[in-house]
Amino acid sequence: MSSGLFDIPGPRARRRIAVLNVVGALLALGVLAWVVLALHGKGQLTAAKWQPFLTATIWQDYFLPGLWNTLKAAAVAIVTSNVFGLIFGLGRLSDLAAVRWVSSAIVEFFRAVPVLIMMIFFWNLFSFGGLVPPSEAPFYGVVVGLTLYNGSVIAELVRSGVHNLPRGQREAALAIGLTRGQCLRLVEVPQALIAMMPSMISQLVVILKDTGLGYIITYTELLRQARLVGTSNANLLPALIVAAVIFILINYTLSKVAERVARRLDRRTAGRTQVAAQEQGAPVL
Repeated sequence: MSSGLFDIPGPRARRRIAVLNVVGALLALGVLAWVVLALHGKGQLTAAKWQPFLTATIWQDYFLPGLWNTLKAAAVAIVTSNVFGLIFGLGRLSDLAAVRWVSSAIVEFFRAVPVLIMMIFFWNLFSFGGLVPPSEAPFYGVVVGLTLYNGSVIAELVRSGVHNLPRGQREAALAIGLTRGQCLRLVEVPQALIAMMPSMISQLVVILKDTGLGYIITYTELLRQARLVGTSNANLLPALIVAAVIFILINYTLSKVAERVARRLDRRTAGRTQVAAQEQGAPVL
């Protein structure tokens, strides 16, 4: 049988998948047990190593300020990356050749440059160019680097998402009287956003994780604060584990929020298309 997108596995395939899932789970548990035993052998699981994390000072002076800076940079970068991605993604879909070429050149350039290099470049630009106060230069370096790189990735997702839609979507929209711009804005892009939502969610998680690169340009984010705690208390590995758990919880929450947004967007898309058709005086089937 087929769902239209893939073949539904049969009984034998489902049994193989179940066996592989069990084997994978056992391997993961084995690796986790090995890591725990290794930590215990190195004395990293002793109460003295984890005691500092039970004090309010560590959280107030290190982890909470680092978490706030991480969330602040990620929140700004997520908004600006999506704006950048939508603008240049639509630019790559433009009927004007000049707009299409310029947008493609910008997107391909920033996709090719490593995000860390952009962070370092803009940190130095803001620090020595006097564009912002020196204390704020690391923040702007992180945000601009994340925006340009991830925004370029999102722009490519927008372009590929629209191109992967069935051609009948555009033809039907044009047939009911929508212009090319209205077709792109009201029909194609909303459907493309829904189709590429899994990739978008992954990219949002990447933005949050890549804020950790900010410690290289002295941005006081969560990873840098965890390293300071570990260095000061001679418990670097436990400090990094605590930071990793915090990142996992934040990423999980971000994924769930993005999934809820995707479901709401999915419900509204059909309604917007029907409204656009009614405004053009075409019958809605």
